[in-house]
Amino acid sequence: MPCSTNSKLTVRPGSIAGLPFVNLALPVMDEPDLLPRLLACLSAQSYRRFRLFACVNQPESWHSDPLKKEACRHNAESLDLLRNWHEVETTVIDCSTRGAGWTGKKHGVGYARLTVMEEINKVAQPGELIISLDADTVFSKDFLLSVALTFSRHPSAVALAVPYHHRLVDDDTANRAILRYEIYMRHYFLNMYRIGSPYAFTALGSAMALPVWAYRAIGGMTPKKSGEDFYFLQKLKKFGGVLLWNDETVYPESRFSDRVFFGTGPAMIKGAAGDWSSYPVYPCSLFDDIFETYRLLPDLFHVQQKTKITDFMATVFNETDPCQPLRQNHHDCAHFTRAFHEKFDGLRILQYLKSSVGRHDSTDEENLHDFFQRFYPAHGTELPGIDWNNLSFADSPLWDLEAIRDFLFQKEMEARFTATLR
Repeated sequence: MPCSTNSKLTVRPGSIAGLPFVNLALPVMDEPDLLPRLLACLSAQSYRRFRLFACVNQPESWHSDPLKKEACRHNAESLDLLRNWHEVETTVIDCSTRGAGWTGKKHGVGYARLTVMEEINKVAQPGELIISLDADTVFSKDFLLSVALTFSRHPSAVALAVPYHHRLVDDDTANRAILRYEIYMRHYFLNMYRIGSPYAFTALGSAMALPVWAYRAIGGMTPKKSGEDFYFLQKLKKFGGVLLWNDETVYPESRFSDRVFFGTGPAMIKGAAGDWSSYPVYPCSLFDDIFETYRLLPDLFHVQQKTKITDFMATVFNETDPCQPLRQNHHDCAHFTRAFHEKFDGLRILQYLKSSVGRHDSTDEENLHDFFQRFYPAHGTELPGIDWNNLSFADSPLWDLEAIRDFLFQKEMEARFTATLR
């Protein structure tokens, strides 16, 4: 199937006039079976005002590594395929052939994504869009149109975190791993959303879009070997509003991948081996700790108060009172609050959660059940047949995990839509 399910988008005649031009940013590495399917999706797009920028990349050292011979051949095939794809204007950046590969510490998908976005930045107009893609992702024929419409409705937005839904495959081990990972991701999002965190969004390289003017305003993407999508969206959020809703969803592949240090692929590899320590289902009480400090921000603007979060910040920043510099530099509560969120940002929130989860002896399954009991008390009726008392990410039937994932997906989509109405 070259593309995903049918489009949900309904467009009035004439409503596409004046929509922004779209630039697609695509890193490619060792993906001979996936790239043709993505190109088929692009060929089927109803919105034709786009061009493709692709960076085929690999470390230079692969050319002398017998174990990477096949990957080098695959990248050569991808270069050939892209150079002969003439559906739309296509710029192919070769960072893979002998002499052109990555050397030293600068390599990986983060540098590939940076390279391709900088190429777009050279030629694009400020009002055009950049949509970040991955070769393992598919979408409906109206996906590009939906993103263009979203930004036309919200012209001041600096980014869009596109809704996503991983497709299951013919591999029970891979399916169990991706369902577990998605449950982690959606549980995290819903908790961040309920406490009102500015960083309640999901960063996926295959599910991001932004206007060119915003890319330039923040000084572009900071190069990272992996996790560049997380840092990029966080940087954008500190500059302006990040949209959460789009009429169309993207569908990344469920696959094991070690091309990055953290993210979906590595999580699946570690998880399939029984190690989910980097992606725990955090106790709700840890998010409550953050919410309590958020609630106290008007008081913290005036006087020092100790909370679990300010204690954590004092340690991280080596400051007796981490709010004191903010009080000195911001003389009203609104600016103080914004500065606090920039200091205790998405990265610091993750650090707090990871450093605190060890204080709890509850299991991931128990934490998930507690979340459902607190916020979705009717879950027993809405998710019939699941034995919550014996729920096991390792052993429960796959259809139970899929039902939980899909329930959380629907709740996340409701939250994303509601966020657009605020």
